[in-house]
Amino acid sequence: MLLVYCPYCDVERAETEFSCRGQAHISRPSDPSQTSDEDWVNYLYMRANTKGVYAERWRHIHGCGRFFNAVRDTVSDKFLKFYKAGEPMPDLEALAKEAGK
Repeated sequence: MLLVYCPYCDVERAETEFSCRGQAHISRPSDPSQTSDEDWVNYLYMRANTKGVYAERWRHIHGCGRFFNAVRDTVSDKFLKFYKAGEPMPDLEALAKEAGK
C-alpha cells in the first residue's frame, strides 16, 4: 500500500483516500475555439509515459477534496515530493539525483 501525504490537510494516509489524476502541469489552451484539432487532441490525450521520476496530479477525495501535486518514481513507486497546486514544478532531475536515480 502506498502512503500519500496531503499538503493541505498535513496528513499521510493510505492511497485509497486519494485519486491519481495523471500528469501534472498540463496547461489548458487559452482559447480552445482557436486551437487546432491536433493541438486539442494533444492537450486532451497525449501525456508523457515516463519511466522514472514523474510529476502527477492527485486529489484527496476522502479528505479535503483538494488537488495537489506529487513527484513519484514510477519504477519504485516511491514519492519524492508533495506540493500544493499552483506551486511551480520542482526540478525533477535534482530530485532524481537526491533519490539516487
